[in-house]
Amino acid sequence: MLRWFEHRQVYHPSRVLESSGAELKRPFEDVTFRTSDGFELNGWFYPATDNSPRADWVWLLCHGNAGNISTRLDLCAALLGTGLNVFIFDYRGYGRSRGRPSEEGTYQDAEAAYSWLRRKGYSENCIVAYGESLGGGVAAELASRQPLAGLVLESSFSSATDLGAELFAWLPVRRISRIKYDTCAKLPGLKVPVLILHSHGDDLIGFHHAEKNLALANQPKILWELSGGHSEPLTDRPRFLEGLEKFLRLVEVHQKPEATRN
Repeated sequence: MLRWFEHRQVYHPSRVLESSGAELKRPFEDVTFRTSDGFELNGWFYPATDNSPRADWVWLLCHGNAGNISTRLDLCAALLGTGLNVFIFDYRGYGRSRGRPSEEGTYQDAEAAYSWLRRKGYSENCIVAYGESLGGGVAAELASRQPLAGLVLESSFSSATDLGAELFAWLPVRRISRIKYDTCAKLPGLKVPVLILHSHGDDLIGFHHAEKNLALANQPKILWELSGGHSEPLTDRPRFLEGLEKFLRLVEVHQKPEATRN
């Protein structure tokens, strides 16, 4: 019963696609790919705008714990506004992806999406992992397993157990929880630029989670404050895009030879 309860609190997948992906009125690929443990996943790949100076770069979007890829089109559109390609995928058990979600399963799903981008020709130095809410835990683990250009944590927690202990103070969460998503334990070992996007108005994952992640991340790093509630990064769209642009410039500088930076 405890395992069932924990799983139900962490994952809220929907099998129903609320949109087809074509609503952005731009070219895209409806992609099917396979994980290392044999599950077939679904994703949408949106190419960058023609002649974009960042056409070699791509956002790998790891979404949150509810819905599926069809409920993130506004976020995809905003990310495309930075001039990068966007690849959003569904974890196992979400949308048209097979299987049932689990912590290790979502990690393998992100690695499979990463591998798909590598096979498509994208350099490891041009893939930026973007993790939304629960997806922050997935993206942080991906950054610990695979080379990346950068990592973005949007409206995300320091760990699932930290959040669970706050939401269910009457339960011994830290002792009984098996689903960890321990982002804060991984950040000290990462050597990529990190952007933390969070709002003081987030009523689910408090701003102190962002501050804890910031303290543990290595330089270069940015904490960029947003407006709105949880998983509402586009409440102030210009502010959101300003933060992404500042981060991408930081990533570009970070990748230059040391002599160029000095």
